Amino acid sequence: MAKRMLLMLAVAVVVIAALGYFKSRQIQAAVQAHAFQPPPEAITTIVAKQETWPTTLNVVGTMEAVHGVTVSADLPGTVDRINFDSGKPVQQGDVLLQLDTRQERAQLAAMEAQRDLAKINYARYDELQKQGVISKQDYDKAMADQKQTEANVGEIRATIERKTIRAPFSGVLGIRQANLGQYLAAGAAIVPLQSVNPIYVDFSVPQDVIGQVKVGDTVRLTSENLDGLEFNGRINALDSVVDQATRNVQVQATLPNPGGKLRPGMFVQVEVSVGARRSVLPLPASAISYAPFGDSVFIVTDLKSPDGKTYRGVRQQFVKIEGSRGDQVGVISGVNPGDEVVTSGVFKLRNGAAVAVNNKVQPGNNPAPKPEDN
Repeated sequence: MAKRMLLMLAVAVVVIAALGYFKSRQIQAAVQAHAFQPPPEAITTIVAKQETWPTTLNVVGTMEAVHGVTVSADLPGTVDRINFDSGKPVQQGDVLLQLDTRQERAQLAAMEAQRDLAKINYARYDELQKQGVISKQDYDKAMADQKQTEANVGEIRATIERKTIRAPFSGVLGIRQANLGQYLAAGAAIVPLQSVNPIYVDFSVPQDVIGQVKVGDTVRLTSENLDGLEFNGRINALDSVVDQATRNVQVQATLPNPGGKLRPGMFVQVEVSVGARRSVLPLPASAISYAPFGDSVFIVTDLKSPDGKTYRGVRQQFVKIEGSRGDQVGVISGVNPGDEVVTSGVFKLRNGAAVAVNNKVQPGNNPAPKPEDN
């Protein structure tokens, strides 16, 4: 019986010793795993430099012609002659279209004959009236006939002139909407005419900055459809009311357009100054980590590991952003000049992560980029 008890005790000691051995191995493995350092993340960086940016507001504008109409027929008639080509420039007073005036010209010839006879009769009655041969009533009637025929001649000439359609101002024609021999009713469209040099741009600004916008201020225009070309103009008018729906104020600027590249109806990007210049640290937009609780960047610096060794790592820094320009955003707080800021790879970083800087390929950082597919 004693031997059996000793044997069972020996087996229990062996089992306990085996469990202790395996448990110690697990603890050692956990400690080694905790001490494991992942390899450094490959990133690109930029050294923050201070610049001065103007305080500007970027809005969408619409081009408007200084003068723009659809030339139309004043009186009904049949198109007798067309003197213009679609899309061509014209000068003020140029004859664009002539309606048939054969009937009016025949009436004019008859009326001119009546006018000439009335002039002769009036001259004859004037002499007779001086001699006292005729009554004053006959003399007055001869004078009235002479004036009436003159008025009738003027009326027919005005009708012929109104059937001669002229350009009301200098500009560029659109697509012709009338054909030779076509009957045009009064008011029928003939051709659009737009004056495009100079040209207007209309845009809106919020009511809280309208006090910083004034007549004479310079605006800068760009369009994605014009290969990065820039146009400069000046504000010439501010609307007198605030739109109740949007709380914006309509602004109009005038700018030269000698090549006619800007056309009425085009959408453009308008940059207008709304305050004093400010100091910012421009960074590529890819450097900013956007989050609901705040925007941040990662700054490369020397850190110490738990075992006291120094390594190149990153710390997360919250920043305040104000304005953008091309590929850049303006940081006004949170970053100091000379800080080395991570510009790509921020999505895979955490506070204290080890990094390896490789700046052979840099993200876009152009204040005025020109995309190749533009």
